[in-house]
Amino acid sequence: MLPSLAPSTALERPDAKALEAGRWLFAQECRFLMGVAELGKLPAFRLPEIAFAGRSNVGKSSLLNALVGRKDLARTSNTPGRTQELNFFDLGRRLTLVDLPGYGHAEAPKARIEAWNALVRDYLRGRPTLARVCLLIDARHGLKPVDGEIMTLLDEAAVVYHAVLTKADKPKPKDLAAVEAGLRAEIAKRPAAHPAAFVTSSVEGTGLPELRAALASLAGRPL
Repeated sequence: MLPSLAPSTALERPDAKALEAGRWLFAQECRFLMGVAELGKLPAFRLPEIAFAGRSNVGKSSLLNALVGRKDLARTSNTPGRTQELNFFDLGRRLTLVDLPGYGHAEAPKARIEAWNALVRDYLRGRPTLARVCLLIDARHGLKPVDGEIMTLLDEAAVVYHAVLTKADKPKPKDLAAVEAGLRAEIAKRPAAHPAAFVTSSVEGTGLPELRAALASLAGRPL
């Protein structure tokens, strides 16, 4: 188990009611709706959308699977670039979860990577139903310049985002603390960054109840 990764601020310490609301929502049926490879084919959904964005191989699909308690909802792979579309999932008819293609390095043709990156950026800056972005940062490596570019895009589009460290079970505690401190210092300067940041491990479950609670607070009325 991770030694001491409790949420670091009061904003990240939800009360029992919020934790139960998060647990209940993410225990509901979560089903795949569709994959979209072109901006013009985005569906006209009515529910609030929570998008999971990050560099290739940051662990987006693994985090999604862990949040909903499934092993196979979102496809996972050790090969960067496995997710090639915007994949939409309905969670209990209350939220739409969106697994985005990873930006940055991927094992795919350059033209295809550029198309993915353009699709992700266009979606993030202009989706009316986008309620929150979870911006995933690999705890082993910390913030990279391309993460800063996405933060700037979200700041300019006034899209609120949570910074979420993934794979927190991998680095040594001292290294993890340094990465977390650097991340918190950066989001403190960002106008669209939500002050609550999360340290998570899809393997050990660290931070998942708190993240579920935060996202459940955005849920819409059931359809």
